[in-house]
Amino acid sequence: MGAPSAPERWAVFGLLGQRVKVSRRSAGYAAAFRERTMDMQLKGKTALVTGASVGIGAAIAKALAAEGVRVAISARRVDKLRDTAAAITAAGGPEPVVLESDLYAADAAPSLAARAVEALGGVDILVNNAGGSRSFSSLHVTEAQWTEAMTLNFDRPRQLADALIDQMIARNWGRIINITGKSEPDHVNGAFCAKAAVHSWAKGLSRMVGKNGITVNCIPPGRIHSEQIFRNYSPEYRKWQSENEIPVGRYGEPEELAALAVFLASPLAGYISGTVIPVDGGLRRYQF
Repeated sequence: MGAPSAPERWAVFGLLGQRVKVSRRSAGYAAAFRERTMDMQLKGKTALVTGASVGIGAAIAKALAAEGVRVAISARRVDKLRDTAAAITAAGGPEPVVLESDLYAADAAPSLAARAVEALGGVDILVNNAGGSRSFSSLHVTEAQWTEAMTLNFDRPRQLADALIDQMIARNWGRIINITGKSEPDHVNGAFCAKAAVHSWAKGLSRMVGKNGITVNCIPPGRIHSEQIFRNYSPEYRKWQSENEIPVGRYGEPEELAALAVFLASPLAGYISGTVIPVDGGLRRYQF
């Protein structure tokens, strides 16, 4: 293989062993091909991925399935879930279980956990991805707004883990991966507050279940291309931020975050627990 030409770059996802050829000319640095070189030891495992209809959740579900994991994917938009499932099977992955779920419902977490366990025979890996930004532009917001933000972004991830943890303990193996959010808010955002609570809860939980072969980690995304990003930020702002605030000079792709999620889900990451690992191209300024 010769050296890449000027408009092209090669990125090696070392943890997954995936080498991806990307081009500055391609929108969002889309991968042109992948070459697998490492066995993640995940074949035969099972996973529940919430918020898996599009974006980060769909990318994680696809990446896990590519490693031989049978996934249950959940979200409200069943049509989008079916698209994700079709992409998985078309790529040769195990047939996914599609579970429609509205996590605002009072019994959503135990119900979803029970359906996933029944369909998969057990859940080895929980990926808490469902959630979304709740920017409070006013100084005073209603208690209903706070309740909604905390329910989706903190209560449901915690409740799902609680519903699944005993069967993980029984097998002496499990992975809980929480997709969270940044810790440098410019103003009050209900989701940021909830995700900070997830970081604290996950750290405490990791210390309680580590002896049972279970790891608990958090991944706060930076600017990762998604429906929410495209809805909230103009092309002009994304270009300005890429050039002025993100050291790697671009927004990320869902697959780049999925690479870390798959590694954390694998047996190879058994000594990594209680961590908060941003995937943000260097955007965050804090050291730890």
